[in-house]
Amino acid sequence: MKRGISASAAAPAKDQRFRVGELVDVLCDHTRAGERVRDWLQGVVVQADRKMLAIQFVDDVYLTDGWMVPDRVLWCQQSGVNIRPSTKRRVRRPVARRKVRS
Repeated sequence: MKRGISASAAAPAKDQRFRVGELVDVLCDHTRAGERVRDWLQGVVVQADRKMLAIQFVDDVYLTDGWMVPDRVLWCQQSGVNIRPSTKRRVRRPVARRKVRS
């Protein structure tokens, strides 16, 4: 017997600000140039529902009490003031090129 896709799984809620795959900036504690700073950091929404978002980062992020988040995923509220749509594109890290032998 085939199951149809439920209405909740087919279309996201209308009050969602962000969806899975979007780039967002989050105001959080993270590491920059070897030092811990509190600033905006770009991440990707990896899970979203009506109220909460899971954002994954490339850099280490920290909880407000100082603990590092091992999987680099922070949870935020959809309506939070510490999250905004990203204004810049993701910067790719340079890839080491192989030397050409002559």
